[in-house]
Amino acid sequence: MSMKQAETIDEVILFLDEIIEKAKIDQSNLGLFAILYREVTVKVKEGILNGSFQNGERMEKLDVTFANRYLKAYYQYQAKEKPSECWGFAFEQAEKFWPIVLQHLLLGMNAHINLDLGIASAEVCTVEDIADLQADFDKINAILSNLVAGVEKCLIKIWPTLTWILKYTGKIDTFFIDFSMETARNGAWKFANEFVAVPENEREACTVLRDGRITEIARLVSNPGYFVSAVFKFIRIFERGTIAQKIIDMQIMEEKNMECVVA
Repeated sequence: MSMKQAETIDEVILFLDEIIEKAKIDQSNLGLFAILYREVTVKVKEGILNGSFQNGERMEKLDVTFANRYLKAYYQYQAKEKPSECWGFAFEQAEKFWPIVLQHLLLGMNAHINLDLGIASAEVCTVEDIADLQADFDKINAILSNLVAGVEKCLIKIWPTLTWILKYTGKIDTFFIDFSMETARNGAWKFANEFVAVPENEREACTVLRDGRITEIARLVSNPGYFVSAVFKFIRIFERGTIAQKIIDMQIMEEKNMECVVA
């Protein structure tokens, strides 16, 4: 499989569509994060066209640079090469039975926001002008927050058993969503401001160090402790349908403009 890299936001969407369709054929959980990411990309494209960002040209450059880090990791994994550690961990979990859909989404978001977003932001800016990016950076994260807020509703629509579980263990979902968004947003912006000042010849070492830290967070998502893990296993047993059907269900939700966009 060739290593595809996008040059425009439309190409990002095209490549994500290809990943999603392949995931259906392969019955691969890798398609779950790709669905969420495609929706984020479409919303960013709409925002650029509507003039919602301070600098639309820079935002498309950031979006493409950001996406290409995910695409590179995906194609490296498909080619049996070694992607960044946190992406490798996320992709490996996609081959396992026990992680629930929410965990697959959060593992992808952890790698992409906590590692990739900071690096991509630094690559499209300089030390002198990165502060100008913050408003648009926050808008990208607002888009992510709005999409992730629909996760619980979609889970309930597809797996009604979750209604009962969340009623009696309500802290589980809020813990994960709070972890994924607030911590990731603040950490990614802080890292972007640190990384932009790192000399070119030191960036690889800096990236490896950050990658290791983000992988530790991924391990927490994968194994969040005995009680939460036990509840997630219970949820997993009652998840309906094949992996391909879950991906199709998510796409139908998107097409119908339902309140939630992921499941």
